[in-house]
Amino acid sequence: MTSSKLYASSRRDGSVGSGDPIVDVLRLLRTQAVVPARVHAASPWAVRFDPYTHVKLGVVLEGECWMAIDGCEPVLLRIGDFFLLNNPPSYTLASTLDPAPGQATAFHESENDGEVRIGPVADEDTYVCCIDFVFEQANASVLFDVLPPIVLVRAGDPRGSLLSNLSALTVAEMESAGVGRSLVLEHLAQLILVHMLRVHADQTDQPVGWLGALVEDGIGAALRAMHADVGRRWTLDELAAISHMSRSTFAAAFKAKVGTAPLTYLIEWRMSLARDALRTDTRSISELAAATGYESESAFSTAFRRVVGASPRHFRDEARQQARVG
Repeated sequence: MTSSKLYASSRRDGSVGSGDPIVDVLRLLRTQAVVPARVHAASPWAVRFDPYTHVKLGVVLEGECWMAIDGCEPVLLRIGDFFLLNNPPSYTLASTLDPAPGQATAFHESENDGEVRIGPVADEDTYVCCIDFVFEQANASVLFDVLPPIVLVRAGDPRGSLLSNLSALTVAEMESAGVGRSLVLEHLAQLILVHMLRVHADQTDQPVGWLGALVEDGIGAALRAMHADVGRRWTLDELAAISHMSRSTFAAAFKAKVGTAPLTYLIEWRMSLARDALRTDTRSISELAAATGYESESAFSTAFRRVVGASPRHFRDEARQQARVG
């Protein structure tokens, strides 16, 4: 018998959570792709990028280059390689590891529609495309905390074939002037981001937190169940049963993989959703209490204050004030 038959759902109208943690997180972050960055270069060349407080995606479409991120070992990128940079400091893309100091071209995405050309067009031997993502800053740590500084998907990785198809569509759209270009680019970029997260999650020796837990059959099943019905009054016994583990084994395995106890994770995720709803002013406090599994507004307020450090009403009033000022 499946877990969905074992445990009746408590979902009701106005419930929150999709059952897919990646979807839930990206919705919470209000993920947006912004102006793409394109680098056409003829060797020798170097381009310097400023620090970026969100996520960058990139792919080498022609040639190869070195990526030197401040504080990290340089990485050689070849044609077909994809990279994801998590909250990167300043970094340089270059044809060699030793570009002359001060000779790197500063890249500003807002200039020339996000494109830079270095050297004679006839001699260009490298083409790199990047896309910047912007997230809701208040919740960004939900994603940043589970990603390393850089995620690589090499051209030879069998899981990268779909990424290659998506990048071909993305580049074609970048180079077009078609109606709806920005919307198409945003959707294609989000597809690439999701697939990069999937590939990273499959690299079981690397992922941490909720992202890494998704590849663990038992822990992942419990995690998806919580996201699918965040308003359910879950017990540790129920979650352990879904994971086909004993209570103690499940609790230890979940904490080891995700970094926090199962019910603590659930409460913190509920409060992340509640903070977002209070900022956008889409639900009353009593509606939020019901949607996140609390029998009363007072019980919800107590939990919210314990996690957030302020009452829901105070938090909502502050958010409204900031919105007016902004």
